[in-house]
Amino acid sequence: MNRPAISGREHGNTANSESACGCEAPAGASSDDDDAVEHLWQVRDIQFGLVSGVLLLAGFVSGLLGWEVAELVLSVAALLVGASTFVPGALKRLARGKVGVGLLMTIGAVGATALGQIEEAAMLAFLFSLAEGLEDYSLAKTRRGLRALLGLVPREATIRRNGRDVVLSPDDLVVGDLMIVKPGERVATDGDIRSGRTAVDTSAITGESMPVEVGPGDPVFAGSVNGSGVLEVEVTAAARDNSLARIVHIVEAEQSRKGATQRLADRIATPLVPGILIAAALTVIAGFLLGEPAMWLQRALVMVVAASPCALAISVPVTAVASIGAASRRGILIKGGAALETLGKVRTIALDKTGTLTRNQPAVADVAPADGYSAAEVLGLAAALEARSEHPLARAILAAVDDVRAADEVTAEVGSGLTGRLGGRGLRLGRPGWIDPGPLTAHVTRMQDAGATAVVVELDGAPVGAIAVRDELRPEAPEVIAQLRADGYTIVMLTGDNEATARAIAREAGISEVYADLRPEDKSAIIQRLRRTGLTAMVGDGVNDAPALATADLGIAMGAMGSDVAIETAAVALMGDDLRLLPHALDHARRTRRIMLQNVILSIALITILIPLGLFGVLGLAAVVLVHEVAEVFVIGNGIRAGRTTALPPITTPALQTEQEMVPA
Repeated sequence: MNRPAISGREHGNTANSESACGCEAPAGASSDDDDAVEHLWQVRDIQFGLVSGVLLLAGFVSGLLGWEVAELVLSVAALLVGASTFVPGALKRLARGKVGVGLLMTIGAVGATALGQIEEAAMLAFLFSLAEGLEDYSLAKTRRGLRALLGLVPREATIRRNGRDVVLSPDDLVVGDLMIVKPGERVATDGDIRSGRTAVDTSAITGESMPVEVGPGDPVFAGSVNGSGVLEVEVTAAARDNSLARIVHIVEAEQSRKGATQRLADRIATPLVPGILIAAALTVIAGFLLGEPAMWLQRALVMVVAASPCALAISVPVTAVASIGAASRRGILIKGGAALETLGKVRTIALDKTGTLTRNQPAVADVAPADGYSAAEVLGLAAALEARSEHPLARAILAAVDDVRAADEVTAEVGSGLTGRLGGRGLRLGRPGWIDPGPLTAHVTRMQDAGATAVVVELDGAPVGAIAVRDELRPEAPEVIAQLRADGYTIVMLTGDNEATARAIAREAGISEVYADLRPEDKSAIIQRLRRTGLTAMVGDGVNDAPALATADLGIAMGAMGSDVAIETAAVALMGDDLRLLPHALDHARRTRRIMLQNVILSIALITILIPLGLFGVLGLAAVVLVHEVAEVFVIGNGIRAGRTTALPPITTPALQTEQEMVPA
């Protein structure tokens, strides 16, 4: 389908570099115009630049043939067409008291024309319009890559209303609708499963390498691909408010936040434009004093063009936009250039335990039956008391038992356990100390040393078994910690759990520095202390770790898909539950910073070299323009490299498992 061509000056993100190289943006323009640019030739500046180039070439050929009038007319036409892409915007900005690269180029073109160098002026307009078009296209392309996330939503959704299946646009879905998702289909918007079991592929959204098993009560998110089962999903968010739309909105809103490198580029570029105009004026005055005004006027014009900081101004924004868009497609939400640069500079990483290093899904890890009893019998007795409890330990024990026979006269002893009767016999379940483990003491000690919570089951006053419940370490955690340590990061674990449990989990993960028995304010205080030694990132769940996330130089929310709190509070959100996203994000950010610094250094070096070469007549106007615009194209191309990233490979043990799979046989 043909799409209308647009001017890159209409793109909202150009405002990032407007102080140095932006031109006037038409009223009503928005980043939605990016969607119209699918090919380079559709950019208005490129179209006008190519027309200018054709006219310039035709004028050159006419000159070779001796058609001087045709050469002049064609050169003037080439100048007018090329200049139309930047002169109007430059004059409008000047009327508001603002100067930019467009003004430098306008002065250069007008001055060259006044000196009779129309071909050089036309060459300037031709090359500058092409460079501006390439800049616009690169920004539109990288932003469109981010907005392509919305393309993961299918065009149609099947809804069950009044007993009939109706096909609607996702935009017409309302909260409470019952959505039917067939095998192989993408989920149209966020919802909770009401019936059906399947494995959903969330790799395009969260970066999860393995399909995630889901069933009734589990949430599913827009853009996920259903596996083999038919699902009935209750809609929990309209299309405009679903998780994908929220991600795109937040990233686009945060892209205006500038990182340190981008602010450095702005600090250099902003005073450079008026500064070079003053230097050019002084050069012209010196030319009159030296008696050669024409020569020095020409050199002043060349110097004005040579000092154009457009490559400097665009060097960081194009890199940041490309990098953030690529990260979002791998399940890493980075909120702006400032967060991106900080992520690339942190050297200390503090990790919360529950939900970050562990699954936050307590499960039965071990059962030690007394003589004469089996593990299944011990679990069955414990489940009889836990049948009506909402405690996390109860859910873990109940998940390990297929057939639960509820006890009678169940009462809770606060902080100790449960008592009741089963088949007329007295039954108790509780912590060691409240119930004497007797011959099971060694087993209880072993369980606690392994970082598990141990409970003892007692029947008619005698201990019949001990059960260990533990929030298991993520299978990829040791690999991730080893990789981070090898990369030179200092790793710290923070947790509210007791010292024994914390040490056991940390030992298994490969972490030596552990802080346990912490309240939220304690975590925040430790983060403040860590920051004195260098930039520190806090990785947590975005809710109970909020004080520490806010205190750290950079807050990173783990497993934030669908969590408003996590996405809003953290500067970086890892949308999936695969901990390997963390080193992946850090590597990506470090690489992006290197590319940013390369671009800034190249841009500054270019200006530093070209200004004296132009001032002393070594390079003419056309040569300076050519070198400048070729360098700008190189900077843009180098910045786009930050958009390259790779998917996570599958891990041997799936990062997510059902509770039944976590229970030992």
